[in-house]
Amino acid sequence: MHRVDLNCDMGESFGAYRLGQDEIIMREISSANIACGFHAGDPGMIRDTVKLAISCGVAIGAHPGLPDLAGFGRRRMEISPREAYEMIVYQMGAVQAFARSEGTSLAHVKPHGALYNMAAQDDSLAEAIAEAVYKVDGNALLYGLAGSALIRAAEKIGLAGVREVFADRSYEADGSLTHRSLPGAVIHDSEAAAARVVDLILSGEVVTRQGTPLALQADTVCVHGDTPDAYKHVLALRKALSQANIEVQSPRQILR
Repeated sequence: MHRVDLNCDMGESFGAYRLGQDEIIMREISSANIACGFHAGDPGMIRDTVKLAISCGVAIGAHPGLPDLAGFGRRRMEISPREAYEMIVYQMGAVQAFARSEGTSLAHVKPHGALYNMAAQDDSLAEAIAEAVYKVDGNALLYGLAGSALIRAAEKIGLAGVREVFADRSYEADGSLTHRSLPGAVIHDSEAAAARVVDLILSGEVVTRQGTPLALQADTVCVHGDTPDAYKHVLALRKALSQANIEVQSPRQILR
């Protein structure tokens, strides 16, 4: 039987601003990536989301991003490896502390948005992020784009790298995600996205925007929670996985 983790970005509301459908989506996933206050989230939201994850039996992860609330962490910034290291330690510590205060622990770290994409291609940033995670908690899992520099950096330093694919995103021939500004970058059809994920898991490859096959191994599938149809997408994916006899489990269970 094939197994895969389903992860979703959570806790991205802050102050008076509400984003996402956390309470209903949390019941359908196995891992939650909790915003740490830089691109979204705030202390109260971190605590509430940690408690929600615990109540649903979902693995808790930190979702550190660039300090860019206005751009939701999706705009690239020129940062040094040292700055990347410090951002990860700072934000990881916030979620880790709230997890401990509720009697549980941090399971994983997944960088957000532009930071994630930058680390997928930049070895120096990837190694700084991996070092930060390793020094804070060497048992934490590090999520990264399948086949990317971040996965290589995790394995190099001794972390377990969790290879991630995306249910609703198009891929380029080099393995990177198609930039959101390009047509077809985001797949809006729930059934089509779900079928694509199932095919990827079973075949180990996906068809890129250029029409060429790309080999990918998936430990986890990301479902975005910040779109109007997010819950519909998650339900379609769960149904498709079940019909294909693919079991949803947390990464600890899959990688052990």
